[in-house]
Amino acid sequence: MARVVVDVMLKPEILDPQGQAVQRALPRLGFEGISDVRQGKRFELEVEGAVDDDALARIHALAETFLANTVIEDFVVRVES
Repeated sequence: MARVVVDVMLKPEILDPQGQAVQRALPRLGFEGISDVRQGKRFELEVEGAVDDDALARIHALAETFLANTVIEDFVVRVES
């Protein structure tokens, strides 16, 4: 079995209130030097069999139609060793 990871993040031009809340809280918690935080989602998919170009294309379609809202989010599909 192989693991494919889909990382979904808000597009840079989209306001990220959760990320901003975390960024504002960090100095109060003693974490200095962090100028920006963006919050996203990570999906780990266990794939039966080989992860070939066809499997990656299906996972890309899955991410595009189900895992990410492509109007406001970008996503990256990658195979993890």
